[in-house]
Amino acid sequence: MKLLEERILKDGVVLGADVLKVDNFLNHQIDPVLMEAMGNEFAAYFADKGITKILTVETSGIAPAVFAGLALGVPVVFARKHKSLTLTDHLYSSTVHSYTKNTTNTISISKNYLDETDTVLLIDDFLANGQAAKGLIDICQQASATISGIGIVIEKSFQRGRQELEEQGFDIYSLARIRAFEDGIVKFVEEKGNN
Repeated sequence: MKLLEERILKDGVVLGADVLKVDNFLNHQIDPVLMEAMGNEFAAYFADKGITKILTVETSGIAPAVFAGLALGVPVVFARKHKSLTLTDHLYSSTVHSYTKNTTNTISISKNYLDETDTVLLIDDFLANGQAAKGLIDICQQASATISGIGIVIEKSFQRGRQELEEQGFDIYSLARIRAFEDGIVKFVEEKGNN
């Protein structure tokens, strides 16, 4: 997605060999115009998959997921990383390790919002090693829900996440695929459709 790639080049900050900071438009401050364009792009790609729900992990996946949900006309469910007083039992849960934050969280979704009748689109902000996607897949499997595909805002193609998810048979559509960080510059995978 050209618009997203341009924004990454303009406002993204490369930290070290494998971290991209995009808090200017995705992780801290959100650009709703860009989110709407990304949501429309996900909706167009997955339009014929019979999606009934979109599933993401709080917090950075919520904005693109909501705009995709709006475009597809389906609810968005997000897995919580922290339990609250209102989310205590009757849960699907999985453990997810965050590469960037070097923390492990238990993510949870109420069983009231996901079941075997659902066809789910997973959406997340980043795909690196695929831990968040694997946690969401685990939750969908617990619920016996069908996974129609995985939408990723920014993929670090130099890490193993895509390969491992594709080996499991999942359709992955990434809006921006990064092949490398070279001297602090983002280099994108060049291919048609960018998926």
